Amino acid sequence: MESKKQVRKAAFIGSLLCAIAALASTNAVAAPKDGTYSEKVMGLIAPFTVSVTLHDGKIEKVEVPDALESPGVGAEAIGILSERIVKNQSAAVDGVSGATMTSFAMLQGARKALKAAGADESFFKKATEQSALPDEMKSNVVIVGGGGAGLAAAVSALENGATVTIVEKLGYLGGSTNVCGGALNASGTKYQAKLGIEDNPQKHFEQTMKGGHNTNNPELVHYLADHATEALGWLESMGLVVNPKVGAATGALYQRSHYPDPAGGHTYIATLEKALQKYGDRVRICLETKALNLIEENGRVVGVEAQNHGKKVKVFADKGVIIATGGFGANIEFRQKVNTGIWKEAKLDKEIGCSNISAAAQGDGLIMAEKVNADLIGLADIQVHPNGTPGTGLMLDIKTSGRNRLFINKAGDRFVDEGAPRDVLSKAVFAQPGQTYWLLQNHLRYPDENKIDLLSGRKMKDMLAQGRVQKAETLEEAAKMMGVDYARLKAAVEEYNQVASHKVETDRFGFKANHTDDRPMTEGPWYFARKVPTIHHTMGGIKINTNAEVIDKAGHVIPGLYAAGEVTGGIHGENRLGGNAVADCMVFGRTAGRSAAKAD
Repeated sequence: MESKKQVRKAAFIGSLLCAIAALASTNAVAAPKDGTYSEKVMGLIAPFTVSVTLHDGKIEKVEVPDALESPGVGAEAIGILSERIVKNQSAAVDGVSGATMTSFAMLQGARKALKAAGADESFFKKATEQSALPDEMKSNVVIVGGGGAGLAAAVSALENGATVTIVEKLGYLGGSTNVCGGALNASGTKYQAKLGIEDNPQKHFEQTMKGGHNTNNPELVHYLADHATEALGWLESMGLVVNPKVGAATGALYQRSHYPDPAGGHTYIATLEKALQKYGDRVRICLETKALNLIEENGRVVGVEAQNHGKKVKVFADKGVIIATGGFGANIEFRQKVNTGIWKEAKLDKEIGCSNISAAAQGDGLIMAEKVNADLIGLADIQVHPNGTPGTGLMLDIKTSGRNRLFINKAGDRFVDEGAPRDVLSKAVFAQPGQTYWLLQNHLRYPDENKIDLLSGRKMKDMLAQGRVQKAETLEEAAKMMGVDYARLKAAVEEYNQVASHKVETDRFGFKANHTDDRPMTEGPWYFARKVPTIHHTMGGIKINTNAEVIDKAGHVIPGLYAAGEVTGGIHGENRLGGNAVADCMVFGRTAGRSAAKAD
């Protein structure tokens, strides 16, 4: 029989437990309300809506129905983050490497939507990403960098029987190729022939040498010019559709710029990614994996040491390692250090943006290669493009590529031959008040605002809605909106029209109407956007030969090491011709993959 003391103790404990339960019930946080909650946020390119749907108190799906972020970059990041949020049931997941602004906006929208649904703090706790990679991996060929050159190398190596591992530090494939205009210079093509354009590899070679101020390596330039058309056909064999309209990218010096359809560099990436899929488990892709060092054994490069979500991993290659990490245009400290060439008068500081993906254009491959005694050449050969967007340097709206466009300064005057090489154009802009200008076009370039422009890949309607381009029905109205003198602007347009209509052969700047697209600009609507110079390409880098083998400081091949794309030097000289970068990536990427796959 229980004592009175035991009974009182039990009663006390029971009362205490009931009180605690009642208190817990009173202070319990209600589950989030089911439904769809939407928030508008500002992305990198334009505002977009983040919609979060909850069912039974859990995140069922995350959607962004109206995003205009860049294909392959922002758009890819939105898809990745949507999956991460649902998988982790949290809005505190890691952003996507290489898409910082879009990631920030996406996660901000998701957090606001969840708060509107009444979600408790569990939905905002950090979900730590864990590496799923093994400590060591092996394949025949390891490729550092999954951009245009890296993917071309991967497909080529696979075609030649190798197994491949791609090590990419961003959270998606494509790198800066995703955001390029997509011009690919090739000569003597069927597309040129149909338009009556006479061209050949020798002319392509001579103009590339001239554009590079004859500081290029003639062997590499010949190889580029001789194999560009073949590379274009190779891409077509994978399903690439080529726009039959051959253009002249800014500073191309000739009408040999071929564009994919749809326009933009992401189309090349999509084509190469699709080609990779048919090789199944012969190819491994390691995203968000930053290469740190090359691994050497007995004087040969045999692999890469990398880091994935805080974990060190090693990837070994028994045939070869290919460096395809892009340039260093976004590495401000490094570019200022090596800026002793044609831009030495310019600071190239943080006020000058970079048109490439910032996280990709840091020069990582150069640093790794130099550690194994690779020769780095032409680092002062930095290209400045005249078509940057104020504040970012990105080229997000109407471009200087193609014809029928004018460079107008703050006074309303033309100040340069719009068909000149990029270094000439950019130096002319630097000489203008405020180091800025207006890019002016009319309906000839954009006859239908609702259609995608085949060269820029964008709809004028979207660019106007984003506020990146302005529109005026008359030239006088345009002058007022631009803040320039109408009489001077009218005179500038008339001067251009004299040449475009073939009434005079050249104007005072040396502009000559020698392209099939040149026509007088006489009627509105007029479209215009303010532009500034931006770092666009770094022509210097790792020294290679025509087999894409890396050369050391003594002039010898480094066994097991190859390089392709913007990370290399010697091809473009002091100034790259517009349209030669994609050709470079595809020609030498393909060569690097084949060379590595066939190595002993």
